[in-house]
Amino acid sequence: MATRTRQHARTVVITGATAGVGRALARRFARAGDRLGLIARDCASLEELQRELQQAGAEVAVEAVDVADSQALFAAAEQLEQRLGKIDIWVNDAMETVFSRVSDMTPQEFRRVTEVTYLGFVHGTMAALKSMRPRRRGRIIQIGSALAYRGIPLQAAYCGAKHAIRGFTDSLRAELMNEGSAIRISIIELPAVNTPQFDWARVHINHTPRPMGRPVEPEVIADAVFRAERGAWREYWIGLPTIVTILANALLPGALDRYLARTGIQGQQTSESVPPDRQDNLDAPVSALHRTRGSFSKEAVNHAPLVVGELARVGLFAAGALIFLAVGAGVARLARGR
Repeated sequence: MATRTRQHARTVVITGATAGVGRALARRFARAGDRLGLIARDCASLEELQRELQQAGAEVAVEAVDVADSQALFAAAEQLEQRLGKIDIWVNDAMETVFSRVSDMTPQEFRRVTEVTYLGFVHGTMAALKSMRPRRRGRIIQIGSALAYRGIPLQAAYCGAKHAIRGFTDSLRAELMNEGSAIRISIIELPAVNTPQFDWARVHINHTPRPMGRPVEPEVIADAVFRAERGAWREYWIGLPTIVTILANALLPGALDRYLARTGIQGQQTSESVPPDRQDNLDAPVSALHRTRGSFSKEAVNHAPLVVGELARVGLFAAGALIFLAVGAGVARLARGR
């Protein structure tokens, strides 16, 4: 895609920008010629990414803050806006998780995941609105997950946070529509992605964590998000596993309960024991692991379909209606034959 001229460059703010999907997104928007405001906790990793992007010609400003700290995040957004200009696009991506049964987690761990993965999105959205509402325009992207529809074992705090983001975003979208605002807000639901979260998440399990099924590389997600940003739909789904999970949960949630009870615990663990010196990023960043891809590139895929959630639901309904009509017609023919 052609790089935008400086006159047409947009100001894009990304939280959780130093690793995984956030880092891939920073590179994707930078290639398009946009100005970047990058937010994460680790100052050294932010500065390293800033240097990389600046060497490629991008205009980049960084702020090292924890998205769970609302006042610090609001102040960071103001600083980025002063340096880069009014915020056009805000992407909420920062997340944390703990791989653990609920019974093995502490309330403090559960709270921390919720504060980052849910409230971090709330705080980020509020910060974006401070810039966008006076102009009545802008774009907010929530990086979601198929787990916003279907909770899985070992990640109750993360799944709960992703469910909460959907409710919050739906409420806000209706408020913006009521105001007649041109601010657009969308959720992009992801499949498993090969990011460092599996290398640095806190664990209370016997073996190191892994994604269920074949993960997608972060660069694939970044490209899909970049394309979806130009659309006006309320929700986008990336990857066949996301589509299947959401639609199957709508039709047969009980069957998924039983399936995940059988496969979800072992399916999220490798055969390798958790090393006693494993570091985790729940309370502080792990600088050495700030990179785009995780440890599962050998099995990760480099493609994934991007579909509009509303259209996928309509397609499922239409297919169901056709099957119903076909069965009804067959029964009627049998009845006439008798």
